[in-house]
Amino acid sequence: MAKTVAFHLQKGGVGKTTISGTLACQSALGGHKTLIVDCDPQGNISSWFLKEPPKYELADVLQGKCYVNDAIVKVPAVDNLYILPTFGIGGTLKLYSETKLAEEPFVLQDLIAEASAGFERIVLDLSPGLGRLERSALIASDEVVSPMISEVFSLDGLEIFIHELVKIRKNMRASVKHNKVIINSYDSRIKQHRDIYAAALKAKNYEVYLIPVDPIFRKCQEAGKAPQGFKIKGRGMKDSTIAAFEKLDKDIWK
Repeated sequence: MAKTVAFHLQKGGVGKTTISGTLACQSALGGHKTLIVDCDPQGNISSWFLKEPPKYELADVLQGKCYVNDAIVKVPAVDNLYILPTFGIGGTLKLYSETKLAEEPFVLQDLIAEASAGFERIVLDLSPGLGRLERSALIASDEVVSPMISEVFSLDGLEIFIHELVKIRKNMRASVKHNKVIINSYDSRIKQHRDIYAAALKAKNYEVYLIPVDPIFRKCQEAGKAPQGFKIKGRGMKDSTIAAFEKLDKDIWK
């Protein structure tokens, strides 16, 4: 069975898609058959890795229009990396989550269980909300990791999410693990960033990881490429960024 990890915080703009996509690439390039499930109705991670909309997407699987293996697509130019995409065609995933999902709260759990037979690792990219779709994805995961940025509102979002996750575990009888926080776009030269990092370290029983500011992410997403190995004018990922993702990859999947 594959291990399934979700990335979530109730705040947009913290880099969930960037981190989940880069980690999935790190895993795949390490020789592990890895699946990304795009659970965000906006489909940003799908647009990153796929140039053209596929025949089927996640919403089609959830609605019984196709089997899960029919909708899984190989990511071009990245060995061992696959994606179950969302392209937001007609807002089908959003519409499904607002209507039918209430009747099928464990449908993503069943989907992940079926898909895991063919993969070693599964990464879920979620939207910033905490509606039925996000709750369904969380209870389908073995672990959830919270990305944030160095601002007070992200800390508030983390506190709210921790509180909500307790209720999800109780009400949905879920055992999803949550003990990792990632501070994205961290710059040690900025006092506010250092202060937020210090505040995050005070959260009991949480490991805090730092991903430095790195312009390569925006550029590789525009190009539809994996960050690892992507270069502009001979420059690729910073050494500190590479080291951060190598550690994150090792710790998450161990």
